[in-house]
Amino acid sequence: MGGTTSSRAATGTRYAASARRGKAVSRSPREPRSVVDVQLQHEVEQFLYQEAEILDHRRFQEWLDLFTEDAHYWMPIRSTRARGDEANEFTREDENSYFDDDKPMLARRVAKFDTGFSWAEDPPSRTRHMVTNVRIRNGAGTNEIAVVCNFIVYRSRMATDEDLWIGEREDLLRKVDGQWRIARRKIFLDQTVLRSKNLSSFL
Repeated sequence: MGGTTSSRAATGTRYAASARRGKAVSRSPREPRSVVDVQLQHEVEQFLYQEAEILDHRRFQEWLDLFTEDAHYWMPIRSTRARGDEANEFTREDENSYFDDDKPMLARRVAKFDTGFSWAEDPPSRTRHMVTNVRIRNGAGTNEIAVVCNFIVYRSRMATDEDLWIGEREDLLRKVDGQWRIARRKIFLDQTVLRSKNLSSFL
């Protein structure tokens, strides 16, 4: 549903594939928490909370600025599998997906809101993004860190339309000019069937 660029390969080499694709996510050895770790945890959490606020207030251009120029935004399709075949629940990056966007594609989606032709978002949706269980997997002390979190996105539109998306996100955050930016986002929904009329909201 989105565009792809060679930036995927560049970013992907630095980011371990998800366990849902049959490969374990690379994790650093468990170490005692230190003051620096707590500060980093707080910093990352505040970044994700700020992003949620930006989306809920429809500041989409500001949200776009949170991504690196080589960013990749990807949400695979999930299917129900028999026990023992869970590694194949999600489509791979070379297969169909709900989103497979680079930053220019995200920019076009944002720009469409102001064209008068974004029928799915006129009147605009009302969303509430909730982020929890933020875990830093690896990369502490470097300019890139892998972060996993759980999320719930509630959407209300028109008088009675309501949608709910629940799942897990895997982000690669990168320091750019002293600020955290999203270099890669993988979105894994708990649902296998989406009952929403569209996917015009960012997750």
